[in-house]
Amino acid sequence: MLKIQKYAAIDIGSNAVRLLISNIIEEEGQSVIFKKNSLVRVPIRLGADVFLKGEISDYNQERMIDTMKAFSLIIKSHGVTRYKACATSAMREARNSAELSEKVAESSGINIEIIDGEEEAAIIAATDLHSFINPNKTYLYVDVGGGSTEFSIIHNGTKIKSKSFKIGTVRLLNDIVSNDTWREVEAWIKENTKYYEKIALLGSGGNINKIFKISGKNINKPLTYFYLTNYYKMLQNYSYEERITKLNLNQDRADVIIPATRVYLSAMKWSGAKDIYVPKIGLSDGIIKSMYYETVSSVNV
Repeated sequence: MLKIQKYAAIDIGSNAVRLLISNIIEEEGQSVIFKKNSLVRVPIRLGADVFLKGEISDYNQERMIDTMKAFSLIIKSHGVTRYKACATSAMREARNSAELSEKVAESSGINIEIIDGEEEAAIIAATDLHSFINPNKTYLYVDVGGGSTEFSIIHNGTKIKSKSFKIGTVRLLNDIVSNDTWREVEAWIKENTKYYEKIALLGSGGNINKIFKISGKNINKPLTYFYLTNYYKMLQNYSYEERITKLNLNQDRADVIIPATRVYLSAMKWSGAKDIYVPKIGLSDGIIKSMYYETVSSVNV
């Protein structure tokens, strides 16, 4: 007997807002299948407001409200049975996030939960990494967002430790990441990877996904440190406009891709990793899995 349900995950990040709708396919005697059905991404750069001014502008509040109304209609038209909306770094730090959440709930019926960095890392780690990793290897998982980056050590298939740092692409673009924060990240990575002889990176986030797609590599093949370094240098040789016209990057990707690549390269350097695998999973995928296994609360539609 086949049973198919649809779950929705809303990821309200510092650079963009995403709606992922997934099919949950259950068949007796078989492992459950999580199949992506639809993904909508809207580039509302909340972090550009919050990290500089401490609150979300009226303009971006209106965009958020309109986006959530649209997401609510898409959720309804898909016949979604459960959803969860999580907001991360920008909403965590905005003085007016509670006020905006209330407006969103009133206008769209969507309830936003603002999660801290550790919970964000835990939800991301709940994704089905086992199909992407070798259980006998050690990995440093790096999820680069607009406001923060989550790091996790995965050894023999088990998450050993994780930490969230306020290093994100939107912060870096606006030059508001201190040298002290960089040194904290470096110290954490070196301290927590020194016990392992060989380590590889697992990279998630829209920017590394884009770089991986451009590389043309197969999903189970890594990008090398050498490849990523050359790509980073190439990006810097183009102007913002040229990255849009010649490299075919979206305008909201063409600026953040450079600081994102810097974070991945720094993590590789400090951990001694020569390869980075890109499983193309993130917070939205983790929310879907966590809802199904009931390790987080969710809303029945």
